[in-house]
Amino acid sequence: MDHSFLSALVLLLLVLDPFGSLPVFVSVMRQVAPERRARVALRESALAFGVLVGFMLTGQAFLALMRLSERSLEVAGGVILLIIAMRMIFASGGEIYAADGQGREPLIFPLAVPLLAGPSAMATVLLLASRQPERLLAWIGALTVAMVVSAVVLLGADRIRQWIGSSMVSAIEKLMGLVLTAIAVEMILAGLKRYFYG
Repeated sequence: MDHSFLSALVLLLLVLDPFGSLPVFVSVMRQVAPERRARVALRESALAFGVLVGFMLTGQAFLALMRLSERSLEVAGGVILLIIAMRMIFASGGEIYAADGQGREPLIFPLAVPLLAGPSAMATVLLLASRQPERLLAWIGALTVAMVVSAVVLLGADRIRQWIGSSMVSAIEKLMGLVLTAIAVEMILAGLKRYFYG
């Protein structure tokens, strides 16, 4: 199936899922100073964009060089998502990710990778680039717009949290944990199925 710029943009927005990332983002950012949160959100969005563009340009060659298949990427991504989902569901006090108690800022993990530039996003950009390599600039443009939308949503995370309340954010975290668990298991099973019966 060939994609247009608009269909690629919609696909990337669905895969990046900025609104679905809000509960995780809010939880991770709790230990970051309020005046630093906007800068961290922009930095992590830029890092995620860089990772995805890099993967779009070199992903196929890297997988071939390391003798890795898309199936192994799918299984590994599923395992990572499963760990994140378990922390979301069973976190005490609403903290999903371990911290050192000193307000350490997240860098690359877990916001840039795998929250924004996760396995599904990597696989999507790899698929776009491999199927229609002559439209690479269009795919980079679509990715740029999608990442800008994601960054804007994440920048408004605190306002959204204040609007819906902390208890609702906590409930959404647990719900998203359950959804992520199902998605992670599905990814692992799909990767194993393609490996054994592919």
